[in-house]
Amino acid sequence: MSFLSDISFRRAVALFVLTIALLAAGTWTIVRTTTDYLINEYVQNIAHHWAQLVAENVNDLGQIAAGEQPSSASLMFFRATRKSNTVFRYIIFNRYGYSQLTVEPDKIAPVELSEFSAEAARAIAQGKAVVDIKRGARSGLPERYAEAYVPAVVNGKAVAVVGAYVNQAQAAQVIVNVSWASAIALCLLTGLAFAVPAVAWYLRTREKQQADRRIRFLAHHDVLTGLANRAQLIERLQNAVAVLPSTGTMIAVHFIDLDHFKQVNDTHGHDAGDFLLTTIGQRLKAMSRLEDTVARIGGDEFVVVQTAVVEQSQAENFARRIVEVVSPPTYFKEQEILPRMSVGIALAPKDGLTPERLLKSADLALYNAKVTGRGAIRFFSPEMDDALQARIRLERIIRHAIANDGFTLHYQPVFEMNGKKLIGFEALARLSGPDGEDIPPATFIPMAEEMRVIDKVGQWVLNEACRTAKSWPTHLTVAVNLSPAQFESGRIEEIVAGALGLSGLEPHRLELEITESLLLRNSEATLAALQRMKDTGVSIVMDDFGTGYSSLSYLWKFPFDKIKIDRSFMESFERSGHDVETVVKTIIALGRQMNMRVTVEGVETAEQVDFLYDAEADQVQGFFFGRPVSATEVNANLLKDFVANLPAEAEGKANRAKTALG
Repeated sequence: MSFLSDISFRRAVALFVLTIALLAAGTWTIVRTTTDYLINEYVQNIAHHWAQLVAENVNDLGQIAAGEQPSSASLMFFRATRKSNTVFRYIIFNRYGYSQLTVEPDKIAPVELSEFSAEAARAIAQGKAVVDIKRGARSGLPERYAEAYVPAVVNGKAVAVVGAYVNQAQAAQVIVNVSWASAIALCLLTGLAFAVPAVAWYLRTREKQQADRRIRFLAHHDVLTGLANRAQLIERLQNAVAVLPSTGTMIAVHFIDLDHFKQVNDTHGHDAGDFLLTTIGQRLKAMSRLEDTVARIGGDEFVVVQTAVVEQSQAENFARRIVEVVSPPTYFKEQEILPRMSVGIALAPKDGLTPERLLKSADLALYNAKVTGRGAIRFFSPEMDDALQARIRLERIIRHAIANDGFTLHYQPVFEMNGKKLIGFEALARLSGPDGEDIPPATFIPMAEEMRVIDKVGQWVLNEACRTAKSWPTHLTVAVNLSPAQFESGRIEEIVAGALGLSGLEPHRLELEITESLLLRNSEATLAALQRMKDTGVSIVMDDFGTGYSSLSYLWKFPFDKIKIDRSFMESFERSGHDVETVVKTIIALGRQMNMRVTVEGVETAEQVDFLYDAEADQVQGFFFGRPVSATEVNANLLKDFVANLPAEAEGKANRAKTALG
């Protein structure tokens, strides 16, 4: 297209030059014709004027024409007129056209040999002046002059012809100069009149061509990285799939997604994120072959189409090479950024024969790579399609539940270890499928987070839990888990305050449980928000304590009201024995030293209860003391006689513990 544009431009320039040349030639012709016409008219008028002047002032023209000597008055007139620079000669002709007297600049005398003048004879015959314009043919004559032959009429009869030779060189030059100046000005004005629109047209055309090229580029390329976009990727895939039968090879579609790219934007800024994407695009382009296609199809997602693949191991090696090339750190404003990625691979023709199907298969493989821990390479398998359909069904169920209040809350009791006293409940979200079977929270909660609707679910849970707890005895509390995603909107404080305000629940009766993963994200802002909520009277609880990487560091950064030992410790109690006991006792002692209550989750056996009495745990929660039940069951049964219905063995353990404690 650029070559064709250059040809069009050259043609336009040639046409413009030709137009100017034709304009100049036409102008020259017009000026030449017009100049000759003006000079002719001017010369005729001047020559006729001088001849007429002689005819009117020389009274003896008839006698002179008959061959007599001019009178003294005529001689004086001739002498006066020959001093003029305009007329350089007079000749008096008789009425037959023969010369009789010559008036030259240096002499006045009768002609020695009379010469016939056809112009003079014609002037007599026509009875009017005859003017002939000539150019000097020999030295001594002006460059341009005129011969005017004017009949001298006396008493209505032509008696002679006055021939006046008028020098028009200077006047003609003036006319020529003026005419050419006017012509040049006209050409310049005309050229300018053409040039201004022509230049404007040229600039507009070039601008349009550049815009067209930019539009064509953007139609097939990613703006940020300059790589192929989805449209060009689809086109290239279609072409590659079309020739597969003739090649006998395969196509590998590598779907690449950066792991934790959002953290790069949050930590270093969006400029750093753009820089990272551009760098990765350059690295992918550099390590690919010319026949391969590298595309960015949105966000932090890239696709590399590898052609001429003979076997699956070739595609796997290529994917590992991608990870190897892209993973080295990059530096933005002296800040190190470590790219990490997951790769999903689909092979044509076995995983699809259309671009859409291949991309979908590669995307499913990528999703599987992320689910299994990120930083992995996965090939598509048909089972992934089944997982996708299950995922789609779950998404549909979640969206329907949000729109139609399809979630419910169950409440699991929490007891004081010393005294078997019920102190509150933990609110646990429940979701039923179309078949009536409960969907595990470990399944639908991560999905809601991934769908970015957890804030809506969390807000409903808070409102419902506070509304239900308001009907309980005032000494009972309700604990609600908060997802890290709920803090991203920046509205968590407003949501908590709204739930308390709508329900009328006292703030000290609400416990908000968070996990360490929340504090790993922008911990300073998160801790500040938690502190403001704590200042209102709400209790802040560190949930799942002991399963993170640096939980201890947060215990002195924030004054939690309670820490909850993760259920995994009690699950390992029977297998690990003394080791688990040591860790649990240490955490309980640490909490007591820091004035934080300690709740142990997952208590399910009498042996665990016995150990926790000895370890002086503050609170316990688990199936041994009660399973999660609906709000209706809580109100109808548990609040009335919950303690009386404790297992006898648990009551005996409690009594023994009380005796041992003295």
